[in-house]
Amino acid sequence: MPQSLKGKVALVTGGSRGIGAAIAKRLAADGASVAITYAKDANSASAVVKAIEGAGAKALAIQADAVDIEAVRSAVEKAVAALGKLDVLVNNAGTAIPKPFEETTLEEINRMININVRGVFVTTQAALKHINDNGRIIMIGSCVGERNLTPGLAAYSATKGAVKMFAQSLSREVGGRGITVNNVQPGPIDTDLNPAAGDWATPQKAVTALNRYGRVDEVAALVAFVAGPESAYITGANLTIDGGTNA
Repeated sequence: MPQSLKGKVALVTGGSRGIGAAIAKRLAADGASVAITYAKDANSASAVVKAIEGAGAKALAIQADAVDIEAVRSAVEKAVAALGKLDVLVNNAGTAIPKPFEETTLEEINRMININVRGVFVTTQAALKHINDNGRIIMIGSCVGERNLTPGLAAYSATKGAVKMFAQSLSREVGGRGITVNNVQPGPIDTDLNPAAGDWATPQKAVTALNRYGRVDEVAALVAFVAGPESAYITGANLTIDGGTNA
């Protein structure tokens, strides 16, 4: 595989499992040194680091819950201190608490806003102090941030709609430095949080055009392209990878 990210440094938030882990491994396979953050699961984070190091790349795991503003800021500083610079930020940390909006508690609403929106804002602001010219900022939004067919995701989809507009707007502010800002919007992807065999899977699969869940490596491949040199003229874009859910 050509090393399109050779010499680059990437930070992937929420990189210990699921989509984030797949992204971290793929960016490393493409030549990047990678720092990941994780909230609680040190074992999973360590396994991702070992897998990347085993493949011959540099990696680092930093404990930082996306709700903890100081931890998030500190994680960016630690990544830059350890790996020397920052070229690619992937805002992947996120959470969904699926339930009817009427039954959703304020605590649950705050959690989704704090991780999915505020965490992204704080991480991006901290990263902008370090990110190099022609760098990449990539949000992991959701296809429901644009069009939601699933009851129970009203608050979650609103947070992902906010991420979509943030990416579009920020692209205007940093474009002069050649930095691109894009929003990758997965549909139903087979992970621990949303398993293809889970209770929620049947209706989600039914609304795709391909009649299947996506795989984490398929999302990682799109992120790797957006992180690489060939995507330099793509910015402020919402790149949907949802098996045709929003078609």
